[in-house]
Amino acid sequence: MVRNSSNPAHKQGVERNGLVWGINRGHVTERRVLKAKPSHRKGKTSQRVATIRSVIREVAGFAPYERRAMELIRNSKDKRARKFIKRRIGTLRRAKAKMEMLTNVIAEQRRAGH
Repeated sequence: MVRNSSNPAHKQGVERNGLVWGINRGHVTERRVLKAKPSHRKGKTSQRVATIRSVIREVAGFAPYERRAMELIRNSKDKRARKFIKRRIGTLRRAKAKMEMLTNVIAEQRRAGH
């Protein structure tokens, strides 16, 4: 059994040819097609959770640090805003995601005419 091979012939559905050499070498077998594990869904936001989060956002509004960051973004101080958010929430990756979210909110507000 080949594990984590970069050989394209080792992917599911390609069977061995029974030869001792070549790209499909080995005893003639057929790869099993495995069911997707529930753990593969980890991190995927469901429709229910997305709806609940949007309602909470609508009711509670933005945190003070988010409002300040939005003001920095509006004044085209993106780098300063990213650094500010990073200090507040911990990692640069999370800060970039939050920046993306806030810029989308600002764009949505502009489209709505607020």
